[in-house]
Amino acid sequence: VVLAGGRMSNDAQVVVSADDEGEVPTGASSVGTSEIGKLAVWSVTSAKPGNGVDLLRDDSLETYWQSDGAQPHLVNIQFQKKVRLHELAVYADYKLDESYTPAKISVRAGNSFHDLREIKVVDLEEPKGWVRFPLTSHAGGGGEV
Repeated sequence: VVLAGGRMSNDAQVVVSADDEGEVPTGASSVGTSEIGKLAVWSVTSAKPGNGVDLLRDDSLETYWQSDGAQPHLVNIQFQKKVRLHELAVYADYKLDESYTPAKISVRAGNSFHDLREIKVVDLEEPKGWVRFPLTSHAGGGGEV
């Protein structure tokens, strides 16, 4: 199961949480994964007018979320049921966004905002395109998020 978000600006922390026990949605692709971001509620800690959270999921690489205010800048992704995430994908383009491109992404997971633990930190160096990183503890394993 893959979680994908569009263009982000500034350093971002992605927070993934689930409320209830549940199963991974069926309908996985032939390689055993499917994008499940549409099953979650997405929110951000801040956004500049006209560059809100909806632009992370609008299927356009021309639009983007841009944070506003003090860091850290958080993207919160909350599922109603527990899910197993294998991979997170984020689109970033340093040439378009320059100083607004995230340099580091911290992924935290838990059952609620109160028990989140950091499971992954990714440093980005002038990224161009989709940056994909596994969230599993070992290659080929079931999602550990």
